[in-house]
Order: sequence, then structure tokens, then C-alpha cells
Amino acid sequence: MSNATESTQHTKFEPEHHQETPVKENRLFIGAFGLEHGHIYSMCKGMKEAGATIRWVWDEDPKKIEAFQQVFPEASQATSLSQILQDQSVQMVASAAIPSTRCDIGLQVLDADKHFFSAKAPFTTMSQLRAAEQKVKETGLHWAVFYSERLQVECAGFAEQLIDKGAIGDVVQVLGMGPHRLNIDQRPEWFFWKETYGGIVCDIGSHQIEQFLWFAKANNARILSSTAINMSHPEYPEFEDYGDAHLVADNGAVHYFRVDWFTPDGLRNWGDGRTTILGTDGYIELRKYIDITHQSEGEQLYLVNHGGERKYGLKGKVGYPYFYRLAHDVLENTSNAMPQNHIFKAAELCLLAQEQATNFQRKGGEGV
Repeated sequence: MSNATESTQHTKFEPEHHQETPVKENRLFIGAFGLEHGHIYSMCKGMKEAGATIRWVWDEDPKKIEAFQQVFPEASQATSLSQILQDQSVQMVASAAIPSTRCDIGLQVLDADKHFFSAKAPFTTMSQLRAAEQKVKETGLHWAVFYSERLQVECAGFAEQLIDKGAIGDVVQVLGMGPHRLNIDQRPEWFFWKETYGGIVCDIGSHQIEQFLWFAKANNARILSSTAINMSHPEYPEFEDYGDAHLVADNGAVHYFRVDWFTPDGLRNWGDGRTTILGTDGYIELRKYIDITHQSEGEQLYLVNHGGERKYGLKGKVGYPYFYRLAHDVLENTSNAMPQNHIFKAAELCLLAQEQATNFQRKGGEGV
């Protein structure tokens, strides 16, 4: 009996906590530029835990800078992006600016001989992606992207361990659900403009496509169909509150995901994000942020294979190795956190799915 077959006969796997080593103190310095999305806090917190120092911060909104400095008091207020780029001690710039501006910021950062760490979605047009690919080729620098729904979810890290150990055989299909709470009164104007946010599939769908490629160990995929619809907000004609897509990878694995802005107020958090990974010998379900009706904050993994059923609570048991690996990549010129080809391929497929999406605004309860 092969090791892979043996693995599917039991559920006695245990999570392995990543024992990552932070970089040495005062070796890695980062600037934060563009604080439009709260992901910048997770990005900087993760890098700080990995040993980095947050040296600079800048945003057009002084209130955002003040709030950032309350969390990262070590960050000095810059006067512009230029001041950050002129500081020779800074090796990387992190940005969660308006999505349509992230590429231009990244190009400037790489031109200044620094690495770039972008919130998702990194691009809103294919021309931006191509410019970034060319700049990375020219400079050899990293264009990292924070796909938080995998990188900052411990049950997703354990799912990767289980797949690697053959717990469910070969991956057949990945099913992703990414609901979000809209909080419409708290959103800035650019959030509703297609040109600036890129569309729902490009935006929050980026998490889904990235994790599909990762879990399925695929290098490429083809878009079979996609949808992007304004179901319930005609007052914002460019806004899309529902999206989905169907893909097939170069290794035959299949993907379907749904993303939306319809999380009801009765849910205890911002969205019941789930992923189900079907294998030839079992399946895994991730309940990332909440396990509804249970007193759970999330980080739950369900495993079913030929050996039986098991539920795991993963909070605090796996860690977030990505930030540590990225910190070492920056200092040591390695690529262990995430391959650049994977980052750009995920972005490309998101853009293609958005471009090809069937799109209409629902009116009077009717579709097209």
C-alpha cells in the first residue's frame, strides 16, 4: 500500500506549527504608503512580527496617519512617497492605496530599487499587470501581494499540510465562498466606481482564484464562465454586489467560487468565508472566520476521508509563515514566500474573469 493510500485510511493528522525565524533586528525597514484599506494593518503587523521595522507612513488623510501611528508609533510621518523612496535604508514599501493606483505606486517603488508589498487586488487592468511583470523582469525585485484569505488563515495553512500528506488524495475541485458585509455608509466614493475598484471578481474574487491555484498545485487555468452583477444597489450603477466564476486548471482540477456583499447583520462577523477542497479520497472544509451557531471565532477545519470524520480547531496552532518568509526573501534575494509567477497568474486570471463576466443591473426583480 502506498503512503498516499495509507494517508487516506486515517484522520490522525495533527497540525504542525511553523517555527519561523524572524530577521535580525534593525535589518529590514519598511514604509507604509496609502492607508485606504484596513489590510495595511495586517500587512505591517505581520512584517513587524517577522522582525521588520515600520519606519515611515504617509497618506493624504492625516486622520489615517494618526490612527496608523497609534498602532505603529515607531513609524514617522513622511511628507510624500518620494521621501520614503529616497530613504536608502528602506528595502520595501507596503501599500493598501485605492486599487487602481496600486500598480503605479509599485512601479515607482521598484524604480527606487525597493521591493513592493501590495494589498489585493494588485491590479485593475491588464495593462497594469503587464507593466508590473516587465518591471519585475527588469529589476529582479519582489512584487508581493497580500492574499489574506489564505495567508492569514491558520486552517488554510493546515489544509495545505493535509494535501501535502495525501490526506484527501489528489485535488479534484476547490469550492470557495467569500461573502462580505457591505457597511455601505462607511464606504468611500471610489468603492462604487468600476475604474477605481476593478469589479467584484477582480477585487474579492482575487482571494478565491489565488487559493485555488495554490491548493490544486496548478500553474494556470482557463475561465469557463463568470458573472458580475448589481443585484440590489441600482443607486450605484457601476457597483457589483454579486460575482462568481468557474475555472479549470492546467492539471484538470476544477474551481467554482461565489463572492458577494450580502452578509446579514445577524452574523457575528463580517463574512462566513468557507472553502471546500474535494480530493479523490476525501474532502476538507474550512470555516475560516466563524462556525455558525457554535461558540467559535472560526479557524475550524473539517476532514473526511476513508478513515472517518474529524474536526480541528486551529487557532494558534499553525501560525502565519508567509511574513517571515517574505522578510527573508527581501534580505536574502530568495523566493520562498510565494513564487512571483503564481502571484501574477492569480492576478491575470482575476482580470480575465472580470473582463469576461456576464454583467447586468437587476431592476424590478428581473435580470437580463
